[in-house]
Amino acid sequence: MSSRPRLGITMGDPAGIGPEIIVKALSEKRIYDLCAPIVIGHPDILQLAVSDVVKADLQINVITAVEQARGTFGTIDVLPVGRLELAEFVYGKLSAQCGEAAFRAVETVIHLALAGKLDGTVTAPLNKEAMNLAGHHYDGHTEIYGKLTGTDKYSMMLADGDLRVVHVTTHMPLVKVSEQLTIERILDVIRLGHNACRQLGFAKPRIGVAGFNPHAGENGLFGHEEQTAIAPAIETARKEGIDAQGPFPPDTVFCKAAGGGFELVVAMYHDQGHIPLKMKSFIYDDKTKTWSGMTGVNVTLGLPIVRASVDHGTAFENAGKNIASAQSMINAIEYGAMMARGRQAENSA
Repeated sequence: MSSRPRLGITMGDPAGIGPEIIVKALSEKRIYDLCAPIVIGHPDILQLAVSDVVKADLQINVITAVEQARGTFGTIDVLPVGRLELAEFVYGKLSAQCGEAAFRAVETVIHLALAGKLDGTVTAPLNKEAMNLAGHHYDGHTEIYGKLTGTDKYSMMLADGDLRVVHVTTHMPLVKVSEQLTIERILDVIRLGHNACRQLGFAKPRIGVAGFNPHAGENGLFGHEEQTAIAPAIETARKEGIDAQGPFPPDTVFCKAAGGGFELVVAMYHDQGHIPLKMKSFIYDDKTKTWSGMTGVNVTLGLPIVRASVDHGTAFENAGKNIASAQSMINAIEYGAMMARGRQAENSA
């Protein structure tokens, strides 16, 4: 077990699909070859997912400290966090108690990782509305991690297969994005993305930087951000030895990356990066009104600890039905293990 990174996996909102996809992911023996997973959450909810939802041949091992984890396939180690009135618990129901449980699991896994007891963290989806009902006013996981780790310079990276996207800005009105596109912020994100790719095993990652305006501004015809902020940040990054290129028209840079031209794309705002990634990983069938695929991963860069996550929500409408895909959770665990090993290699170098 000592040779495998120890990963803490938060249960997410108990009323969502988090417990189900965790059980399905930990039903894969190869996951235990990659890491020693420990679920942070409510053991009774996970037992429901095992016996009533997934009907998996797995045992729950309740522990009081991460050192007690067995890390063996066939047994799910669970560290209890939070309280739930099970008589009031309903799959798919928005509630403050589930929002509280989800937040406490995230808080706990962060503190354990900061203390060096976990090599990395993986998060199942939480519901922002439920979390806010519980009195925890954050936009999402990324902001919680930034606050609780005391990190100012961080960024969101989405990944699916060979397509990886890191964001300069995320949760803000579009009208405010331009003022956030400073040379310093863009350069910080390029550096964060470069370091992340190095941890993933790319010796000299190629980074394509998207423009902000149509046609990357056409030399100022459609906007000035490329000339005043994006291009100078790229130039500085190149002087530091980072293979950053651009700014490219946003409608073509992702096509080139998907074709193998870049290991990473730097997007200027939330939807610019999310749309191409989710076009790749989310599949919707209008005839059945169902979603499939769900293979993307969300990684927070710049933190003192490793954090990878599924790239989808709680899917309350599907909770408790044994129809949720675990592929994004499997991919998130794989990414968490890879980045944890990358950090271990850096620290030992």
